[in-house]
Amino acid sequence: MNVRLIAVTNPLVEIQGEKPTPEGLIAYCARVSSPHQENLDYEKLLGYCIKNRHWSIFEMVDMTVEIITSRAISPQILRHRSFVFQEFSQRYAKVQSFETYSPRRQDSKNRQHSIDDLDEETNDWFAEAQQQIGSLCVEKYNEALEKNIAKECARMLLPLNTRTKLYMKGSVRSWIHYIEVRTDTSTQKEHREIAGAVREIFISQFPVTAAALGWIQAAK
Repeated sequence: MNVRLIAVTNPLVEIQGEKPTPEGLIAYCARVSSPHQENLDYEKLLGYCIKNRHWSIFEMVDMTVEIITSRAISPQILRHRSFVFQEFSQRYAKVQSFETYSPRRQDSKNRQHSIDDLDEETNDWFAEAQQQIGSLCVEKYNEALEKNIAKECARMLLPLNTRTKLYMKGSVRSWIHYIEVRTDTSTQKEHREIAGAVREIFISQFPVTAAALGWIQAAK
């Protein structure tokens, strides 16, 4: 799993002779009906809007991140339909690598929960199983390509831990929702780790908003 920032909305308007931060742009747009639109102080405004659920102003700024994960996790990410995505295509490019995961025990009372308490022998077995299946899949996948079978067909031989790369773009409002949902304990651990990394990026880019949401203390 790897997550990194790709882009954040770059304001072009000037406020009192200087370009605002992305959060400053959110506040600038939020004050469209105010005679004090160029007020540089926005901490209280953003906090007020979050407290009173005035979410539309947070649609004025976008953020794009790059996510490297597996084909097992990417469908969970793609379910967030308010985002725009670009994903590595197995139809056009040859697969190069795979993710390796540690196993967890199934919670007998909650199908959406797993418990990290398996013994070393079971962990070793699962690691070896991934290695064996991965080696066989790669062998047959490469054989298929050598037989001039199209990549879009050869990919049917690949396992769910095949590595993929996504670009995920959405508004600050969408990111707030995504982070709140996917850092919850009901989310699969591997996806939760991605959401946690996204939250760290969000905090660095939108510190006032993150503080108002209570995320800075949560991250610590």
